[in-house]
Amino acid sequence: MEVPEPRADCTADRAGGLTFDVRLPTWRQSPLGPWDAALLLCRRGGTDPADTVRLPLTSTGAPGDPLRAALPSTVPLAEGRWKTYLALPGGEPERLLPGVNDLRSLVDRTPRENRTWLGVRIPYATARGNLSLRSWLRWPHAEVGDPRLAEFGMTFGGRLYGARLTPAAELVAEPRDGGGPPVREPVWTDPAEGGETAFTTRLRFARLAGHPVWDLWLRPGGGVDPVRLARILDDVPDKQLVVRYPAEPLAAGSPTTATPYYTRDNDLAVRVTDTASGI
Repeated sequence: MEVPEPRADCTADRAGGLTFDVRLPTWRQSPLGPWDAALLLCRRGGTDPADTVRLPLTSTGAPGDPLRAALPSTVPLAEGRWKTYLALPGGEPERLLPGVNDLRSLVDRTPRENRTWLGVRIPYATARGNLSLRSWLRWPHAEVGDPRLAEFGMTFGGRLYGARLTPAAELVAEPRDGGGPPVREPVWTDPAEGGETAFTTRLRFARLAGHPVWDLWLRPGGGVDPVRLARILDDVPDKQLVVRYPAEPLAAGSPTTATPYYTRDNDLAVRVTDTASGI
């Protein structure tokens, strides 16, 4: 299919790797050596040499076929947003446009337990129509499911990767403004689902009064540092744009409500609002 500008089709594998097939306009196609062309990944706001990654582009067949670059799951990519560029001989790098994405393997992805880090990369189109990647680099990682709001609180489950839950495990809600102590709630494990990794917890919203935003963490216990609760093991790069949860009052008749939401990093948080004052 003819394209007016360079575009990259992205295919994800279950391990977290990405393959880029770059399609060029006919008038820009020419024979290339094995190191002549590259796909560049540049981390937004980055200034270190490691914030630019060069992926060689090679031919996938006959002249006119796409050029292919691979980002293996074994290559760490720092957390953040990465711009994609096409670098051809004799020219300046230029932004790539998004093509067709096949991200089915990212849905309900299950990381392997023998890893020492978890890399998640999701391609997306920017507001200006360019191709970028959203990358996460975490370990341990606590993946959450949809919260269920009822009776002035929320209940949700999840799974911990890269660590084990102990009997001392707990949910920790920290006020983002740092103006008060954290709220702690118990965590229940489910032996049928993997007792040392699968968990359920409930956060009582009445305990969140007094602070506008709370960040949620899972503390596994056993000397393991708290792990940010997040939802990144799928194909949605910006949850806050597409996932909405209803507000729930802090108590019966209360004008103050709590609303769970995802941050720009797809971390789970809770916003507390006084509906009477709008604050």
